[in-house]
Amino acid sequence: MSQDINVLALVKGAERYVFLYDDASRAETLRTLGRYASNPELSFTWYDAAVLSQRIRHDSHKFAPASRFELPLPSDMDEYC
Repeated sequence: MSQDINVLALVKGAERYVFLYDDASRAETLRTLGRYASNPELSFTWYDAAVLSQRIRHDSHKFAPASRFELPLPSDMDEYC
C-alpha cells in the first residue's frame, strides 16, 4: 500500500525549509510551522507560517472526497415554499 507524501518548501536566501507530511500528520505540520515561527533563532517568520499553513489547508480541500449528497441549505428552502 502506497501512502502519498506532501512536500512543502520555503527558500529564504541560503536557508531552506522543507516539510514532508502525509494527510494524517497535517495538524502536526501546522503546529510545527507555529513552533518555527516562534523560535527567534530561525529566520522563519509568522508571515511564512501563515502563507505555508494556508497552502496546507488549500491543498487538503483540493484532494478531499466530494460529498455524495447535495443537501439543500436552510436558505434554499425559501425557494420551495
